[in-house]
Amino acid sequence: MEMDATDMQPWQWPEERWRRIVERVRAGRRLAPRAWKDGARCAVALSFDSDHETSDLRDGGQSIGRLAWGQYGSRVGVPRILAVLARHGVPASFYVPAVSALLHPEEQRRIVAEGHEIGIHGWIHEFNSALPQAAERDLMLRSADTLEAVSGQRPVGVRTPSWDFTPHTLGIERDMGLLYDSSLMADEDCYELLLDGQPTGVIELPVEWIRDDAPYFFMNRASSQRPYTAPEAVFDIFRREFDMAYEEGGVFQLTMHPHVIGYRSRIWILDEIVRHAKSKPDVWFATHADVVRWAKAHAA
Repeated sequence: MEMDATDMQPWQWPEERWRRIVERVRAGRRLAPRAWKDGARCAVALSFDSDHETSDLRDGGQSIGRLAWGQYGSRVGVPRILAVLARHGVPASFYVPAVSALLHPEEQRRIVAEGHEIGIHGWIHEFNSALPQAAERDLMLRSADTLEAVSGQRPVGVRTPSWDFTPHTLGIERDMGLLYDSSLMADEDCYELLLDGQPTGVIELPVEWIRDDAPYFFMNRASSQRPYTAPEAVFDIFRREFDMAYEEGGVFQLTMHPHVIGYRSRIWILDEIVRHAKSKPDVWFATHADVVRWAKAHAA
């Protein structure tokens, strides 16, 4: 009796099946410029995911404690981050769930007014993989429209919530005409995304958990997720990532969260990594959108 494909274990899959899964979304041509803007050796792309209260709301949560933690991200974290960026005169990209933008509209307008980028980060920080394709598309479109209405800036890039990328996500991004995505990890340089082997024109600016503050600090007392790393150790990891990017002439991309990095004992990590990068000659600080535009136009 022939086994139904839906009953197969992965080790029983025929080659066609696992190849189709793997090849749905792939990294295409690498977009590594010989030099960055104004002859810079290295590009620095700082980013902040303003999850705020959506970290609990997306799970249907109503915990006053966790909602307060999210409010801290807007009330304390974002102002501290903006103060560091302003002191150093460097731009950054903020990825904002639409619900966060609606809860904190003045924050988004301030971010744009101070020269930073606003990017799509879902509607309520939902898991895309739990959604039907039509719902994922609808929420992406609504999120873009909401961010534009609130901030006055039309987003050109997306970071999927929790970097949760479905087989449908790239097609939605392409159809929306988005410039770039920043959710995947196939390289350290920018690259063009392929959908079923075909170039989409959507550029990936890769992320990595190593260059994210949450795995080192993010705590949930109601679960087993209780990591803690000394801030000095996290800075050392980020510094080493930058130093190698500088040596290779690449891009140093960093992901942080206002309700994680914004504390008194941690905000210095952002301050020091910027100081360290600025101590090197020929470093270009730019938004994710500007890094992608440069890489796309000047790839070697």
